[in-house]
Amino acid sequence: MRMDLEVRHLKLVAAVADVGSLTRAGDRLHLTQSALSHQLRDIEARLGAPLFLRVGKRLVLTPAGERLLASARDVLERLERAEHDIREMSRDRAGLLRITTECYTCYHWLPPLLLHYRRTFPRVEVRIDVNATGRPVEMLLAGKIDLAVVSSPVADRRLATRAVFEDELVVVASRRHRFAQQTHVKLADMRDETLFVYPPKEESSVLQNTLLPGGAAPARVEEVLLTEAIIELVKAGLGVAVLARWAVQPVVDAGAVVARPLTARGLHREWKVAMPKDLAGADYVVEFATLLEQHAPTRRASRSAARG
Repeated sequence: MRMDLEVRHLKLVAAVADVGSLTRAGDRLHLTQSALSHQLRDIEARLGAPLFLRVGKRLVLTPAGERLLASARDVLERLERAEHDIREMSRDRAGLLRITTECYTCYHWLPPLLLHYRRTFPRVEVRIDVNATGRPVEMLLAGKIDLAVVSSPVADRRLATRAVFEDELVVVASRRHRFAQQTHVKLADMRDETLFVYPPKEESSVLQNTLLPGGAAPARVEEVLLTEAIIELVKAGLGVAVLARWAVQPVVDAGAVVARPLTARGLHREWKVAMPKDLAGADYVVEFATLLEQHAPTRRASRSAARG
């Protein structure tokens, strides 16, 4: 829908209604009488109705003018309030940061990080969008979120990325499984196994980028949404999984399952934060990425594994 009126027109109508003349309205708006007269004629031509009538030396509103004035005051008040709020947000480091991660497991370690974040930015509301987990880049480009923690490549030039940590994917198996007796798992060892993956399996990076290209297609692939459910299935000896070491380290420490590197060199991936380029330099975004580096889940997993 095309809008014929602009904010300057609304300010003109409000000013003339308040003071009753173009000259005095011009003083308030820092414009000449001739400029205001031209603008008023322009507004009335666009709307097809007169807004003021001259009664003696004073301009008074017509019914159309009264209707426009009511809307003008409402719009101008809302704009003034919005400008004030935005300035306050900037001065007080307040605002909204909408985030998502590419992996549901990542949400387990976000709360402790957010506690640190609030100490620096207590007036920034962090809103976690779980629904964006399956399509973080798409949601970033649509303006639905401000920051995503991802491990997949981000090629769109409208987005900026910053590496924050690296983790290792390990094969998780029952303590009674043959893998428990091995120092690592060869790709070929996976051919006879039932592999549990997050849905959809077509987007499983381990399956699509490592096992299948390496000629190590598992005998069976089953989709399981929750990490906790995958662990229970593995503990029961019903199959194996390839998960982040930091995600399974607590149950490994408890002796419930074993974790072995996939291949002698291990399988590693790089995590990064992705954001629109115009947010990349914002202090509240930079701080979040910095805290993610400092409090990466891999640090806790490494300390735990070292103690074990």
